Amino acid sequence: MLSLILAAVTALAPPAFAYDASQPDVRVAATTVAGEARVEDLTFASVRGAGARVHANLVLPAARTGGAVLFVHWLGDDDVTTNLNEFKGDALVLATKGTASLLIDAPWQQKDWFDKIRSPQTDYADSIDVVKNLRRALDVLIARGGADPAKVAFVGHDFGAMYGAILSGVDPRPQYYAFMAGTTTLSEWFLLGAKPADQAAYVAQMAPLDPVLYLPLGKARGYLVQFASHDAYIPSAKARAFAGAVPEPKTVTYYDVDHSMRLPAATSDRLTWLETRVAP
Repeated sequence: MLSLILAAVTALAPPAFAYDASQPDVRVAATTVAGEARVEDLTFASVRGAGARVHANLVLPAARTGGAVLFVHWLGDDDVTTNLNEFKGDALVLATKGTASLLIDAPWQQKDWFDKIRSPQTDYADSIDVVKNLRRALDVLIARGGADPAKVAFVGHDFGAMYGAILSGVDPRPQYYAFMAGTTTLSEWFLLGAKPADQAAYVAQMAPLDPVLYLPLGKARGYLVQFASHDAYIPSAKARAFAGAVPEPKTVTYYDVDHSMRLPAATSDRLTWLETRVAP
């Protein structure tokens, strides 16, 4: 019966992800120089209200060409890359090409977020808020990064890729997407942690947020999809389903690496792909 219900599930309409775009309330705590770039350590108001804020780094090139990239990190296996620092190196390379980047700390950067902070009772509402905050992050990047509307890109890994997939179906601003090691549903990963009393009801509740429902709705100008051939979290069938839902034009590549995607070739391919689209 559950499979029949899920087969009829559709993506949430864009109004479900509406937010107040006039209230980013950006606050810059410090500014540093890194190579050819200026890095603003900042926060902006979370859509959750009650004083909640999102921490981010805005990497600004010395000379801007209008390119801009929003980076969203993974839920990793270490404290070094499970935060905005995962893509800091990418952002600094892109800055040498005139491209601005915004790197955010997603909710899963918090210590013990998966096992002790997030809850099956709030995963649905919290997931919608994540997407709303990604939209607000785009506001900050475009306004402060001086972005050309035709040169805005999104890069996400793991949960970053999955929430980015949802974003791709509801926000037309990113013209290019790079998804790294994403899978088709949120619930299958959440159920690796705390279990709700009624798992079937939980899966049904989360189903309208399945990333695979939003990917076909995207109208971006290009997609890069990167997978690991030795991924303990994403079976090959799930990877194929995710990639199959991504619209054309797309490039899908598998690498001889695990879910971490820590491989110079994967990084090099991603940067080259971005540079040819947002850096010129």
